[in-house]
Amino acid sequence: MDSSRRTLVPAAVTEFLGSARFNSALALVAVGVGFSTHAIRALVGWPGLIGALAVLVVLAGFSFAAQWKLIEWHGLLPISALLFVGWCALTLLWSQYQWATLAGVIYQLIFAFLAVYIALVRDAIQIVRVVGDALRFLLTVSLALEVLSGLLLDLPIRFLGILGNLAQGGPIQGLFGSRNQLSIVALIAFVTFLVELRTRSVRPPVAAFSITLAALCILLAHSPVIAAVSVVVGLATLALYGLRKVPAHQRTYWQWGLAVLTVAVLVIAYIYRTRVIDLLNARADFQVRYKLWIQIWELIPVNQTIGWGWVGAWPTELYPFTAIQATTGVFHPNGLNAYLDVYLQTGIIGVLLFVALIALAFSRSWLLASNRRSVVYAWAPLVLVALLVTSVFESSILVESGWMLLVICTVKASQGMSWRLRLPHRELV
Repeated sequence: MDSSRRTLVPAAVTEFLGSARFNSALALVAVGVGFSTHAIRALVGWPGLIGALAVLVVLAGFSFAAQWKLIEWHGLLPISALLFVGWCALTLLWSQYQWATLAGVIYQLIFAFLAVYIALVRDAIQIVRVVGDALRFLLTVSLALEVLSGLLLDLPIRFLGILGNLAQGGPIQGLFGSRNQLSIVALIAFVTFLVELRTRSVRPPVAAFSITLAALCILLAHSPVIAAVSVVVGLATLALYGLRKVPAHQRTYWQWGLAVLTVAVLVIAYIYRTRVIDLLNARADFQVRYKLWIQIWELIPVNQTIGWGWVGAWPTELYPFTAIQATTGVFHPNGLNAYLDVYLQTGIIGVLLFVALIALAFSRSWLLASNRRSVVYAWAPLVLVALLVTSVFESSILVESGWMLLVICTVKASQGMSWRLRLPHRELV
């Protein structure tokens, strides 16, 4: 009897850890934690956040073990992502701040592991639903707290970074610490909610509430950054919609034409960047960023090839970040430009690996969305457009929720278009 009980208990536990309901719940919590790191740190500090992430990693590990034979691993993990993460880890050897680099690499790997878990146990529509449910809740709470702070109490909620500006029409910050971060999350949510509506994965009243909520958060955040990003995402949506209507045998020519047009628009936007900045009324915001970028650019040549060492988010007490703070007079938690940030921390080699990672992820996602019938495939490239354009003004793609979304999109794109899928392989037994 004891022997049968010992057999039945592990089988029941394994079945539970591998069940669709457990996968869904764990994925939802992981995405929710990834997007609410600022609020969690404000409430319980770094120890609380690390504890929550550790529990998620352990549960995801057990869930992986319970489904090991059911997961198709062949050609799954993109080589571009492995190379970039591996190079970030390798910078530990020459880092000027090895303990911070070790912590930064572990933090990066935690979110990458959770992203891989979500990408493996959830299909495309389930991932959209998970992200949609998490962001619907967080944006609702954010707006409720802004109403409480700005209208009912007329007092800031300082530990969350909420300034209580709603009565003046904004800007608002919500649970995300800054208006720019709130607007980025709200834009990603807006794209997600539109895909939910088109795929009919939620009821129309829920979709209408969600889209209105995201749009309201974007408008009240008053972020000059997100204005440009929203235009680009809108144009990408129209382009993708048009490509899906083109006959399959003509689609390749239209893709190349669109690529040439995109490059031309980028060149023109760079040439007339001053006018674009004035049009967006973002000169003051841009000047802050420009001053910071100049300081980063002056430090890059010191370790141009291999970088200073990976940290992800900037520590407050380590050189060269303290030197940048001393010069600009303001401490920034990152370089406000993901590409410069990667260049500073990992050198030219890291930049090339990062560009390869995002280029492959986007091109694969875009081609899948262009050629597959289901609208759900449009979610990944549009989210990547939002992340990549935002990366010119913020470094959020490198850490936490931004990095998690990048890895999820990369893995899902690799599942659909990796060249390794054409290689012969043995079935797992």
